[in-house]
Amino acid sequence: AEYMGGTLRLTMSHLLQPSIILLREGTDASQGKPHLISNINACQVVVDCVRTTLGPRGMDKLIHTDKDVTISNDGATIMKLLDVVHPAAQILVDIAKSQDSEVGDGTTSVVLLAGSFLNEVKSLIDEDLHPQVIIKAFRQACAMCLEKIVQLEVNIHGKDEKERRELLEKCASTSLNSKLVSGHCAFFAKMVVDAVMCLDRETLDLNCIGIKKVLGGSLTASMLVRGVAFKKTFSYAGFEQQPKSFVNPKILLLNLELELKSEKDNAEVRISDPSKYQSIVDAEWDIIYDKLAKIVSSGAQIVLSRLAIGDLATQYFADRNIFCAGRVNMDDLVRVQLACGGAVQTSVNDLNDSVLGSCGKFEEAQIGQDRYNLFQECPKAKTATIIIRGGAEQFMAEAERSLHDSIMIVRRALKNPTVVGGGGAIEMELSKMLRDRSKDVFGKTQIVLQAYAKALEIIPRQISENAGMDTTEILNKLRHKHAGAGGTWFGVDITNDSICDTYEGFVWEPSLVKRNSIMAATEAACLILSVDETIKNASSGGNEKASMVGAGGASAMMNSNLIQSALGKKGPGGVRGGRVMKGRGGA
Repeated sequence: AEYMGGTLRLTMSHLLQPSIILLREGTDASQGKPHLISNINACQVVVDCVRTTLGPRGMDKLIHTDKDVTISNDGATIMKLLDVVHPAAQILVDIAKSQDSEVGDGTTSVVLLAGSFLNEVKSLIDEDLHPQVIIKAFRQACAMCLEKIVQLEVNIHGKDEKERRELLEKCASTSLNSKLVSGHCAFFAKMVVDAVMCLDRETLDLNCIGIKKVLGGSLTASMLVRGVAFKKTFSYAGFEQQPKSFVNPKILLLNLELELKSEKDNAEVRISDPSKYQSIVDAEWDIIYDKLAKIVSSGAQIVLSRLAIGDLATQYFADRNIFCAGRVNMDDLVRVQLACGGAVQTSVNDLNDSVLGSCGKFEEAQIGQDRYNLFQECPKAKTATIIIRGGAEQFMAEAERSLHDSIMIVRRALKNPTVVGGGGAIEMELSKMLRDRSKDVFGKTQIVLQAYAKALEIIPRQISENAGMDTTEILNKLRHKHAGAGGTWFGVDITNDSICDTYEGFVWEPSLVKRNSIMAATEAACLILSVDETIKNASSGGNEKASMVGAGGASAMMNSNLIQSALGKKGPGGVRGGRVMKGRGGA
């Protein structure tokens, strides 16, 4: 500073240094507490989309895309169909998919838990509690919950076959109670258990259970085939002359084309003697007739091929009382092999009994408007097929998703035979345990543990709210029961609008579902809390300016725009995914 003529001049040359630019022009960066709050708000939008689908009285969602309409209350299906583009909200979609692939059920619960964990600590972040303190406490709480579940879970292993079957049917019914087919849960629970029990107990391969949909009829007209069933394939004229039922037939499986092959383009055959032309034409016929003769001599009465069986072969087999089907789906062919034995052949040479399968009964039956090939009483049956009937495509599609979830639950219960009480009972018991344990913890961790305990109550609260019950009254009753002795398994009773012992009421869930839900939700919440900055690189195709969604005065945006940002919908001014687009292609 220097004094000249009564004026103080400040030399600020050191402040006029050029700034260092690390990121290309157009790159957006959002960081700090407002950014974290913004991510939590975006996750809440996604949670609100599936919140009302939880529980036996959950509502359905109708999702309309350019191609079709889907009606579902399955959390994973809804999350897949939503066009979520917000990076933080996308994490909730990923954990729903993970839960669906790992255990098959509890997809809505895991999204609700993750959103509830984040919502309960939002006020703590506003009060400047460091996210790493919250993350550390969350992981401690998760470990405590998993340890408590192991102590509480009931092992159903070692029961006799009849009793074990009843237990599995209870687990299947619990899963189906919250689905569109809940009115027939007893009917489908028995069918699901029968289907899973058909599988190989060592692998329990889900691909060995086929689900087919036939339009028409009622849900109770659905049936289980202990073996394989698939829709009649494309056939030629001679097909109707073939027999449509067999007892103890031999079955030949082929991955081979049985029809005359046309020569490749521009192929030519040169002959010096015109009389030899007929012998060349006859050679093609001899090849196909030789293949057909070898198949007939093998003793096979049913011939299935993944590739086409032409009109010549169809008529040839019909004349010899042999059933054939070409262009069979490979999945169905593999399931026929698992059920009936034999092996898929790529050649007709050296066919013997070791490569042929067999079944007790085969028939082609009319189911609705379609004809189905049914392979039943299979000696090596390790596969099953469920045929769903219904009056609408959307209804049958939702029934298929419901049965898939139930099949996964029964399959997991066989692999991990431990169950816990459903209806929010286990969450209330864990919440009570965390509140008690938090009293022995000092410092900020105590507050976070209490917030985690409160967040777990979202499950019984939402189940009762979706059933139209008084959530405050229900939660007060549950807290009172769980605080005393003998109230471990008390949960929401939607039948009598009260609470009940869900274990005694056979509302059971595999403990694996709960363990996986809590772990996945906790990890998702920790991941979102650990992100303190989002950098959005500029598009290489044009000039885009970003409008980051903030909170508390940072890049303020209307709540409707936040919803559009999370779900990838265009709002006023071309907003999509939080970006303000200037025309197409950056124009």
